Amino acid sequence: MRTSLLLALPLVAGLTACGGSSSGSAAASGGAVPVKAGDRTCDVATTTFDAGKITFKVQNTGSDVTEVYVYAKGGSGDYDKIVGEVENIAPGTSRDLGVKVGGGTYEVACKPGQKGNGVRTTITVTGAEAAGSDDAKYDREVEVTAKDDGFTGLEGFTGKVGEKVEFKLENDGTTEHELEVLGPDGTSIGEVGPTAPGKDGEVVLELAKAGTYTYKCGIDDHASHGLQGTFTVA
Repeated sequence: MRTSLLLALPLVAGLTACGGSSSGSAAASGGAVPVKAGDRTCDVATTTFDAGKITFKVQNTGSDVTEVYVYAKGGSGDYDKIVGEVENIAPGTSRDLGVKVGGGTYEVACKPGQKGNGVRTTITVTGAEAAGSDDAKYDREVEVTAKDDGFTGLEGFTGKVGEKVEFKLENDGTTEHELEVLGPDGTSIGEVGPTAPGKDGEVVLELAKAGTYTYKCGIDDHASHGLQGTFTVA
């Protein structure tokens, strides 16, 4: 009996060693990293990662529709360069957000109501630095609200030649509105199409040329009622 017991001990030790460590993150094992997006919270289960692809599993634990962004630092040093996003996450539901990132720091932003700068959590990525701005889907976003007598959100906005901007339109009026952007030569470069009251939409546009751009609502005579304006790109 003594001999059998001594032979069994190394086997038990070997099984314990093969169990692995419980300290590794979901990202390290290739799984999705949970993110709980609440009305005032943005809880990211893991905040340190290796460079490469990360998948976040976003659960809306709040009471309003939400969206989640991953931001890198833009040219100004602020976290305003969008690397990835997932929108229209209803309360009690989950969606995946996949991004590919290089070494550096980023911010995960949960935006209850799909508005504003959101509640943000910083994450750190180790490894090779990101290749450059081309890794981003677009460089920044601008939130525009359409009312029946005009737009708000583009006051003081100026663009940079070559940057890609996501224009997000929220219709706070009583009838359909749209947001059309025309380049310096008067040619339309894109639009958020007709959007019903209480709804929203978005479009990513590249500001390819310097000059004065015009934005307007092209539905009926809405532009003459104040739904128009200009901004400059340099």
